Amino acid sequence: MMIDCELVIFDCDGVIIDSEIISAHMLIDELATYGVNLDLDYIARHFLGRSYPVVLTQIRQDFDIELSDNFEADYRARLIAAFQNDLKIMPGVREVLDLLAVPYCLATSSSPARVQQSLEIVGLTDQFKGRITTASEVANGKPAPDLFLLAASKHDTKPEKCLVIEDSFAGISSGLAAGMQVWHFAGGSHLAGQTFDAQNSVAAHKRFSSFADMFRLAPELKRGV
Repeated sequence: MMIDCELVIFDCDGVIIDSEIISAHMLIDELATYGVNLDLDYIARHFLGRSYPVVLTQIRQDFDIELSDNFEADYRARLIAAFQNDLKIMPGVREVLDLLAVPYCLATSSSPARVQQSLEIVGLTDQFKGRITTASEVANGKPAPDLFLLAASKHDTKPEKCLVIEDSFAGISSGLAAGMQVWHFAGGSHLAGQTFDAQNSVAAHKRFSSFADMFRLAPELKRGV
């Protein structure tokens, strides 16, 4: 069945860039200094797709710890340094962006500064110039629908005409709550070995693990078809 789409909305971390595995390991290492020992599965299930302030609030509540005032700033600085060394664009993304027959944009829980730095590192600044919406622009982040609804409104597109590409439970829930079509992208390094049970695959309309498959799933989205 053909997809009725006038706008593709990509999440950033774990979709456009293979960053979530780096962020997760950094957070695990930082929290270990406070005596909090987490693993990748816990991070994926509880923090994936959420903004950093929300994650820190949950950490404080769940583990009853006081993080230092400079915890967030120090973490972000070390994370960007790690990105400079290890961050990579997700395979096939550039080719998909070049061949999309409909407009596209980015909607992310990352801060404006982090997403700009991330895109610069992987060489995608020009592709997303003027196409970025961040959680800092809405009252409620994922899993609320606000972020995706704002992205759609910026492009004068009805929610039901939007296709969301997401990797996280929170992001998929957000897209569905916005009344959009949602595909679960499961090709990020952070999802390797995940079983995609009812919690982490939710009810996305489709799931794929490689951008090489995107136009096979929806050939009408490819320019010239």
